Amino acid sequence: MRISDRWTSGPPSRVRRWRRPLLDGLLWAAMATPIAGARLSPPSPRWDFALLVGSLAVLAVAVVSARRWPLVGLLLVVLGSVLDGNFVFAIPVFSYLTGRRSAGAAPAAVLFGVIAVGGTVLNLGLLGTGAATWFLLASVLLFAGVFPWLVGRYRRQQWELTDAARRHAEASTRERRGAAERIRLRERARIAEEMHDSLGHDLSLIALRAAALELADDLPPAHRAAVGELRASVAAATERLHDIIGVLREEGRPAGVAPVGESVVDLVDGAREAGMAVRLDVEAGAAEPPGMTGAAAHRVVREALTNAARYAPGAPVTVTLAPAGDGIEVRVRNGPAPTGHPPTPASSGSGLLALAERVRLAGGVLDTGPCPDGGFAVLARLPLPADLSTGAPAGGWSAAPLDPDAGDDDGGIERRLGEARRRVRRSLVTALAAPAGLALALSLVYYPFATAGTVLSESVYDRMRPGTARADLVGLPRRQLTGPLGAAEPGCEYYTDGNFPLAAPTWRLCFTDGRLASKERIA
Repeated sequence: MRISDRWTSGPPSRVRRWRRPLLDGLLWAAMATPIAGARLSPPSPRWDFALLVGSLAVLAVAVVSARRWPLVGLLLVVLGSVLDGNFVFAIPVFSYLTGRRSAGAAPAAVLFGVIAVGGTVLNLGLLGTGAATWFLLASVLLFAGVFPWLVGRYRRQQWELTDAARRHAEASTRERRGAAERIRLRERARIAEEMHDSLGHDLSLIALRAAALELADDLPPAHRAAVGELRASVAAATERLHDIIGVLREEGRPAGVAPVGESVVDLVDGAREAGMAVRLDVEAGAAEPPGMTGAAAHRVVREALTNAARYAPGAPVTVTLAPAGDGIEVRVRNGPAPTGHPPTPASSGSGLLALAERVRLAGGVLDTGPCPDGGFAVLARLPLPADLSTGAPAGGWSAAPLDPDAGDDDGGIERRLGEARRRVRRSLVTALAAPAGLALALSLVYYPFATAGTVLSESVYDRMRPGTARADLVGLPRRQLTGPLGAAEPGCEYYTDGNFPLAAPTWRLCFTDGRLASKERIA
């Protein structure tokens, strides 16, 4: 065994055992980089190292807990952002992991609601931050928290739907294969019954002739005793045949009523007497062969005529027996069903599967399918009995039964997979559209609140002249905005022109001794 085999083998393997801790370590290192970089950049106060150690410890606890309790990890990084703003880089990652790892959406939605309400109360009520700061923090929560969480939810739903579709497809395949195998076994049992009926009939005739010979007057005593033993042996063989093959007969189903030795010609004549429009074409050299080949040809014609009568009543049917190399070819083709007939129930395909098994056991191949004109065709190529003695089909044919995995069920599975993919795409659209809708709603709530009584129109601004007393300024708003962070000057007032959605300060009016000293447009 190679070293790589020893490394990757075993329940559980070393790679699998160390994969999660390795990924968690990489996640912690990536999220710790901005936190450590900011704390270690000079100048650094003496307590910065202690804050760094505490922040990294909180981040480590969040990474470890996010495996089993993703909401706990998300809450820890959100609370950490209150003490260190660089935790904001970890919020999108942990929000995505929460959506990816959480089975339900309600707990995370409640957590985001609590964070939004608590942050609003903390900033506007306790800390007294301005509306612009509140809007900025709310936008961070929306796009760094809610949006990644929705993307994680989308990825989880995509995986769940794909896995469910895969498991459903596997179960359907197993079910179809089981049904096909049951049909094959049933067909084998039916063949055994036919063997019982045919061989039992022949053995009974042999026993009857032996009994007649045993009663002959001119038979020597020694031969009479031998014939008696032959008759007894045939009778015992008939009884054993009945015991062995008779148990295969399906419960509740009587023995076959088809006459022993019925030919295809007899079968077609019976269908004509029943009212079907059947034409029989028998080409030269295509006489019905005996044995399994003849039984298979008889069964092909019988099944095809039955299906034509059921699914295309009134349609003309053509039965053709033709030579094909070292074997024979049986073709049965019916036209489309005439209009005006009531619809028939959908076929399960079990008859064709059984027919394919019968043809395969005879060493032939079966091909079925619809015709361009709307009819249906059944084609069987069967080897002559002489070729069966070698154990190989005539002409090198391969015994290929119908594929149990093919059919209408595959289309149904594909349709269900398509529906699952469409649901996943709708989930992705929701993940993209929901944050945009929430951002618009947030803007519509924030904008009137931020701009109420603070809008100064450009025309009023242009009419203001330096030196005018503040009380004489016409159109001056009743409320001021908070000045730009780090650029506010004493004695200056800030107003907005109503820009949407931020309502940022646009005009700066500075006053000295109650008079307008200067006015300025803020870039």
